[in-house]
Parts: sequence; structure tokens; C-alpha cells
Amino acid sequence: MNPLLKKTLRFLLFGLLALVITAGVAIFLIVKLALAPAPGEWRTTVKAGPLAFETGVPTAVRIATSPWFAPWLDGRSLDTGHGTVRFAWKAADGLLELHCAPCSVELPALGAQPIRVQQLVATVRRDGNTLNGTLGATPQGSPVGDPAATLQGKWEGRLAPKNLQLSIDIQDAPIARWYAVLVPGLPELQRARIGGTLALRGHVVLPEATFSVLPSVSQFTVEGLGTEAMLGARTSCGPSARLTNDSWLARAVIAAEDQRFFTHTGYDLTEILASIDNNQKEGAQKRGGSTLTQQLAKLLATGSERTAERKLRELLYAVEMEQTLGKARILQLYLDNAPWGGNLCGAEAAAKRYFKRSARSLEPAQAVWLAAMLHKPQAVLEQWRRDGAIDPDRVKWVAEGVRGISRNQRESLLKSVASAKFAPPEPNP
Repeated sequence: MNPLLKKTLRFLLFGLLALVITAGVAIFLIVKLALAPAPGEWRTTVKAGPLAFETGVPTAVRIATSPWFAPWLDGRSLDTGHGTVRFAWKAADGLLELHCAPCSVELPALGAQPIRVQQLVATVRRDGNTLNGTLGATPQGSPVGDPAATLQGKWEGRLAPKNLQLSIDIQDAPIARWYAVLVPGLPELQRARIGGTLALRGHVVLPEATFSVLPSVSQFTVEGLGTEAMLGARTSCGPSARLTNDSWLARAVIAAEDQRFFTHTGYDLTEILASIDNNQKEGAQKRGGSTLTQQLAKLLATGSERTAERKLRELLYAVEMEQTLGKARILQLYLDNAPWGGNLCGAEAAAKRYFKRSARSLEPAQAVWLAAMLHKPQAVLEQWRRDGAIDPDRVKWVAEGVRGISRNQRESLLKSVASAKFAPPEPNP
């Protein structure tokens, strides 16, 4: 090849490469500048190959939903912390459609593991800083949008410089469909016959990830799990205490663990919602929302793994137990199986170990003391051994919550627990 021609080609190639690099850098800088967060704006880091830059989330949302940019997203996908999101632009309706399959979200109120939805489809339409659209969640293997298999809802939101506030309204649907969408792999779904419906309204604030929910449950029933066999179940914790509902220990346990025990149907929406609200407060002591019936289901059927799947299994068993066992038997089974620290379980074993008497002959202050241990039995037992006492505020709170006693009995009980000093048990040999 002619040396001059070769030199010219090399010059052109290097020139083209320089132009490409310059154009790429220019595009990157333009995008970075366009998406740069304003002072105080909610921001996140976006990665594009080896490059990364900070972007203002409200700005990115406005650009992504604009009619001049959204068509470019059509057919593209984005990997997120919740799953891979595929985009589709519906020009005729002026909305952006997002497909996420599978999709996951963390709900600390339901456990440490995220809850997983097999297919989620959302639409987005923006008018200024106002957003709205639809939601549809479908179990794997079902056609997307099939009304017989999909949880459907609407949402609207408001973009602000520092956050995005969303209001979500999920339509009333069979509870069995909720289970099929959220936890399709539960073995209980193969045999449980689940009745009733559930609608859900919620409010979410991002990026804080704080939320509130207002569920509406109607005629929730469960059959087919075989909990009627527990009517004759024997505990492995030792002899049954055979306590009646009006015994001091039964009353104290209800005051400590489930004050609406005799009025709920296995779950307590008031307590669940209160625990969700409390557990989102920074520094607040974690609060459980489980009823005695749910705790019994955990002890006898589901185990204590902190996952959404286990919580939802527990709920099925609790609802059926209320129908097959009745309150008196549920309370008796709970008392005979509850953990009381130091590898002890059952009220009779705990009463004899800690107070050298049967559960039926406990003094009122002793009954309150035992009930106050149940929220953290091992930790409370260690505190008792270390300090010679347990949390006096909790003991007082339990005593104040005991129902079905006279005013004089309550005054006497409060005086007794205030002055109570029980010798800590020696460690097991």
C-alpha cells in the first residue's frame, strides 16, 4: 500500500475514533447534566457500564415518562433491586407500561425475607408532577391481565423534590387469589379451601419506604388443614396445667399477649396495623402483631422462621383453629406449649420450676410475673438471674391489663406486683 495512503487512512481512523470518544463523552456529560440532582433533591446512583453518576429521582421520572423520551424505552429493560423491569410505550394512550417478573419487595412487618410476586405489570401516566396508573399482579403460568387470576388496582402519586408519595387501591379479590399471587409455593394451598375476600388501600412514601395500609377483610374462612386433630393433642412439655379461662395465669397471659383474644377470629387487624406503624419508627422497640392463636400455630405447625411465607401459613392455621378448636381449647393448648425460657415449655413446668407449685395454685403476682416473661422468655430469664427481678414496668402493665376482676382485686394485685421479689431460679444442672 502506498505509504501516503496508509498514513492518510491511519489519520482518518484515529480521527473517527477521537470523534466517537468525544461524542460519547459529550453524550454522557449531557445526560449527567440533565439528570443531575438539584440541591436537596432525592437522588440515587445510576450505573452505565463502567460509568456511574448521581441523578435526581424526580427529574429521572419526569424524563422517563415524557412523550419525547418514553418511546426510546420501548422494548428495553433495566435491572433493579426488585427485579428486571421491561418497558413498553403505549403511544395511543400516552402511558408507559412496566413489566417485572419476578418482582420482590421487602416488608419488614412480614419478616426478614422479601415477598416475591411472579408477575407484576404497572402503567404510568404523568401530568406535571401528578402520576397515576394501574397495577396487576399475576401468579406464574397465568396469562397477564387475566381477571380470574390477577390482583388488580389503581394508584396515584405526587412527585416532590424530596420524595414520591403514592396512594394505592387494590380491588376486592378472593383471599385465595391473594395467596396464589403472593406465595404460590405454599404446600397448604394444595389442600386448604380458603374463603373470603380482601381489599387493600395503602399509602407509601419513597425513598423513606414508610407505609400505611388499611385492609378490608370479609368472611375469611379456612378448611382442610386438619387442625381438628389438635382437639386431642398432647403436649411434649410435660403434664397439662388444665387451666380454665378464669384462672389467674390464663387471665394474665391474655393481658400480656392478646387482650382481644375473645373477640378476634384468629388475627387482630388492629394490633397488626399498630405493629406496622410502630416498627417503622426509628429506635422504637419492635412490636409483634400475632394473636395467641397465631402463636399457637407457630408452636404446633409452622415453626418460627422470620419470612413472609411462614407468616402467611401461620395465618391460615390460626383462622382454621378458631373454627375447629374454639377459644377454650386454643388457650389451653397455648398455655401447655408456650416457651418460658431455660428450655422450659408449658405453664405447669414453668410454675413448678420457678415457684415450686402447680400453675393452678399460683398467687396472682406470680401469675403476672410468668405472663410478663412470654414476650422474650430467655432474655427475661437471664435478666431475672442477673438482676434479681424482671422489668417492673412490663409487670405493672400486664397487671393493669388483667380483665374480669374487681376494683379491690386490681388494687391488691398492683400492690402485690409492686412489692414482689421472687428468688431467681438456679441454672439447670
